[in-house]
Amino acid sequence: MWGWRSVSVATLCIALNGAWPALAAEPVGQAVVVKTQVTGQSGPIEVDTRVHRNERIKTSQSGLGQFVFRDGTKLAVGWGSSVVIDKYVFDDSQSVKKLTIRAAKGTFRWVSGNSNSSAYQILTPAGTIGVRGTAFDFYVGPDGTTAIVLLNGAARFCGPGGCRQLQQRCDCVVAKPNGDMSAARRVDPSILATLGNQRALPFLSGNQRLAGGIGMLGGCNMASVAPERKDRTRPPPAVAPAPQRQDPPQRQAEPQKERPNKPDKPHHDKPHHDRPHHDKPHHDKPDRPDKHDGHGRHDDDGKPGNHGLDHRGHERHHDRDRDHDNDRNRDRGQNFNRGR
Repeated sequence: MWGWRSVSVATLCIALNGAWPALAAEPVGQAVVVKTQVTGQSGPIEVDTRVHRNERIKTSQSGLGQFVFRDGTKLAVGWGSSVVIDKYVFDDSQSVKKLTIRAAKGTFRWVSGNSNSSAYQILTPAGTIGVRGTAFDFYVGPDGTTAIVLLNGAARFCGPGGCRQLQQRCDCVVAKPNGDMSAARRVDPSILATLGNQRALPFLSGNQRLAGGIGMLGGCNMASVAPERKDRTRPPPAVAPAPQRQDPPQRQAEPQKERPNKPDKPHHDKPHHDRPHHDKPHHDKPDRPDKHDGHGRHDDDGKPGNHGLDHRGHERHHDRDRDHDNDRNRDRGQNFNRGR
């Protein structure tokens, strides 16, 4: 009996001890932005989902997660990424003594919070990023090749081949797990060819957009990389301006404003034309006797073949005959008196 009780108690203790780490895991922050698919140790992560110490966060090939830790530190995890919150030691409610994350692969943006710079540490396969109150993007390739681009403040990258200081905005260092490391220089689009991935550093190129103040950082003349992906979709929009250039033919519709005016003028004129048409017969009737009068006057002009001239000639001839007869009668009377 006693032996059985001892075994039972031992089994219960083992079970409790195995479950205790999971129950003791403390929340260290929460998700504020989630796009496509982001998963944690307990499954899919959604907005306001808490993340815990030692939890691994993964994103899909199009996933994006933005997280805020208790001290105000911000971490953006881009597509195809995997990162573990390795250590998180609280100092008080506003800061931490130690915050270490281990980036296995993918693309990230870091913005320091309220804790001392020495509290932050980022581990990559090629080396360690020492934070100096800073903001930066970094990328970890499948082979462990790591690139870091400074956006604000200062940072230090140390690996098997030594250390490099990043002190000016847009300074970039590329390091490999075997110790090869480039000098700090200004980043440019050629770094994508060096990394062998056009999708690396998407927050700088604009291929992935971040929300809030963390999205206002970046640039470094890397935005020109984004159109390379958008150019494939730009040809259809490029056709869109063509119909806009054909707007002038549509503007020809403006003369339609004059069309209503043009019919109005003949419409008002018609009554005026119609009235004269009705008045013409009244004017024509008195004109006809005028023509006859004129014809009579024309006869009086004495032109050849006019009846008026012939009529006057006949009257004058008869008057002459009468005068001649009167003269004859007078002569006869005088002779008659003389004969007496």
